[in-house]
Amino acid sequence: MAVLERHLCLYRRLWRASVFSSFVLPVLFLVSIGIGVGGYVGGIGGVDYLAWIVPGVLASTAFQMAAGESTYSVLGDFKWTRGYHAMRATPVGIRDMVAGWLLYILLRVEIAVVVFLVVTSLFGALRSPWAVVTPLVAGLVAVAAAAPVTAFAASIDHDSYFALLFRFVMIPSTLFAGVFFPVEQLPGVVRPLAYVSPLWHGVELCRAATLGTAPPWPAVVHVVCLLAFAAAGLVWAGAAFRKRLRD
Repeated sequence: MAVLERHLCLYRRLWRASVFSSFVLPVLFLVSIGIGVGGYVGGIGGVDYLAWIVPGVLASTAFQMAAGESTYSVLGDFKWTRGYHAMRATPVGIRDMVAGWLLYILLRVEIAVVVFLVVTSLFGALRSPWAVVTPLVAGLVAVAAAAPVTAFAASIDHDSYFALLFRFVMIPSTLFAGVFFPVEQLPGVVRPLAYVSPLWHGVELCRAATLGTAPPWPAVVHVVCLLAFAAAGLVWAGAAFRKRLRD
């Protein structure tokens, strides 16, 4: 909780810089793509494009926020501000550092997701009362994305590696995880790449909740996959933090 408080105190001074990307941009994106492009696309699977794309944008917002915030902020606290080194000189342990950071990411994501849901409900894009569970799914997506990216950021010594992460992981995940079009439209040889993305599992769970339909795989399988990503990321993050702070 002390680590969480530290991150919240820092965010209190910086929150204005994230208002556009966290709250305004997803809504503008929804209006431009969901309504603008949706007017040309029509519907998908008997559902208008706006209602179909809302859960995808919601899950991708959680994914991008969690992964993006876990890059420069984590590396900076190791390399530039040495915030984690300062924590290491206190009773705060490695688990506390990782858990406090992920709680901070989770809080940030949940606030953005709830605001997004309220706005989309005004457009009539939520077709099922199960939409209330989407913040839980978004939180799971956030941890599944933030934990391994946090570990990666703690393992490197130069921020140029983040360009590779954005270009070859985050952008392809957003484009080919069923956010904008069904994964079934992808070539068969590429489709398995979507299935190994945590974002795809989050998108399908959110879409099933907002539309009141069954996901392509059993819901428990999607949840287990997300938990596996989160657990692997937590183990890696703990090892990376411990190695980085060994001195």
